[in-house]
Amino acid sequence: MGSVRYVAIGDSFTEGVGDEPEPGVVRGWADLVAQGWADATRGPIEYANLAIRGKLARPIIDEQLEPALALRPTHLSFNGGGNDMLRPRTPLADIADAFEHVLRRCDEEGVTFILLSGANPSRQLPLGGLVQRRGDELSRIVEGRFAGRDDVIRALNWPDRELAGPDFWAPDRLHLNSRGHHRVAARVLTALGLEPPAEWWDYTELPAPERLGRAEYLREHLAPWVRRRLAGTSSGDGREPKYPRFTTVLPTLAG
Repeated sequence: MGSVRYVAIGDSFTEGVGDEPEPGVVRGWADLVAQGWADATRGPIEYANLAIRGKLARPIIDEQLEPALALRPTHLSFNGGGNDMLRPRTPLADIADAFEHVLRRCDEEGVTFILLSGANPSRQLPLGGLVQRRGDELSRIVEGRFAGRDDVIRALNWPDRELAGPDFWAPDRLHLNSRGHHRVAARVLTALGLEPPAEWWDYTELPAPERLGRAEYLREHLAPWVRRRLAGTSSGDGREPKYPRFTTVLPTLAG
């Protein structure tokens, strides 16, 4: 494999919200993929991450895609639509259009596209049945749009029933915890034809996930989310990407 320049775009899922190896430090699956890629190939990887939490699919395209392509990556990963899906009036076909637009621009620029679907949080959420139905339908539409494109690297997390279980989710029930992000990273590396560390599939060595009671969850997580919706604000307002330009990731494994 030649020199790899990997850039990730998206929302909180790709930014890494829910995986904080230390207070105030957000890591996430894309960071883990970059490190795992360097380790598996025993060579440096150039890595950028433009994702910002709270973004809808169309603003991700409008604000992140062209700056990402301007970096001249070899590989670009995209996931979006999780925030749109929680808005029942948003047409799912519009979200799928965003995925198609990213693919078209990657084709035009000669960039390998890494397609991800988000994990399924519906088991833990109020109105989880609605989220489940919309997620299933969005997956069906997107997969249909990408039919016949065997050159697209696929890391599809929505169908993973184990990942949908509570052990892989942060206390807010919307974001994966460190275990979940490691599992997604393992799936991406496998899709790339690389071998992830075996423990990344469950990472039981990590601390047991924190779980909040109903009252705590409503007060600490659901109520602030509702207030932001009513105010028309986002958790990502005013935030900058954590890696807007390439940073070099060096291999850490011996041998």
